[in-house]
Amino acid sequence: MSMITERPAQGRSPGLKEAAPPAAGTTARRDIRAVLMAYVSLTKPQIVELLLVTTIPAMMFAAGGRPDLGLMAVVLVGGSLAAGAASALNCYIDRDIDQLMRRTKRRPLATHSLTPRAVLIFGLSLAAVSLVLMAALTNWLATALTAAAIVYYDVVYTLWLKRRTPQNTFWGGICGAAPVLIAWAAVTGTVAPIGWALFAVVFFWQMPHFYPLAIKYKDDYARAGIPMLPVVRSARRVNAEILIFTVLTVAASLAAWPLGMGPIYGGTALVAGALFLLEAVRLVGRSRRGEPLNAMRLFHWSITYLTILFIAVAVDALV
Repeated sequence: MSMITERPAQGRSPGLKEAAPPAAGTTARRDIRAVLMAYVSLTKPQIVELLLVTTIPAMMFAAGGRPDLGLMAVVLVGGSLAAGAASALNCYIDRDIDQLMRRTKRRPLATHSLTPRAVLIFGLSLAAVSLVLMAALTNWLATALTAAAIVYYDVVYTLWLKRRTPQNTFWGGICGAAPVLIAWAAVTGTVAPIGWALFAVVFFWQMPHFYPLAIKYKDDYARAGIPMLPVVRSARRVNAEILIFTVLTVAASLAAWPLGMGPIYGGTALVAGALFLLEAVRLVGRSRRGEPLNAMRLFHWSITYLTILFIAVAVDALV
């Protein structure tokens, strides 16, 4: 059920004075603000925030405590620009399907708030600035990983995998977990085994994180012709993958413990992992019993889990 709040195109109620038009200066300010907000929305700030949750703790642990603040600022700014570039280019590539899906129909290109050319230039410019910044102030490995993450997300995932295979979320998880490797490489010039273990945590985590979202918007993806797993496979298959990848996420988090983490991290990984797995089991149980899923509960819980786990990484680095 929805309320129709749109104002009629013509006419007004008797006895009411016609509203005075807004001042020209006010309209101009509103237009500028709307355009700026449209460009900001292209970068998908929520995704950038989530990437920073893993980047800062990874840098801290790689440095054995507090990394150089200048280097941290460079990686945070460069990483945010790279993530924003990848998201903007994603919006450019997906402009044909975004207007078909309820979840994405308010994006700037779907609403024609910006032109495709402007978005393409914006995305490429952000990518160029991020890579120049990383190349000038970090090292070749961190820069190469940043470039690879942008290309992988937009070319391999968005252009190819997303529209062709139900395993798109699995393979797309590589670029989602890349910030951990980039952060580690920026500090040390290489990636230690524990860095790869944390990469594995974020990589496996993306399936139980994203599948609930795909369940909720299953009809959207079907309408756009995107073969997300819940669209083209049975609920039984989706349930199995949610459980398997939740177990692998928790296993990867525990594998990082003996590689150099301390008891604070270990205890947190055990407790948070058990709660995360319990939430996944509850979702699968509701699905098998034919009850309302409330899939977004697991989606939000997955974010809480990852945040708590990487806070423990940061704390362990400081004690």
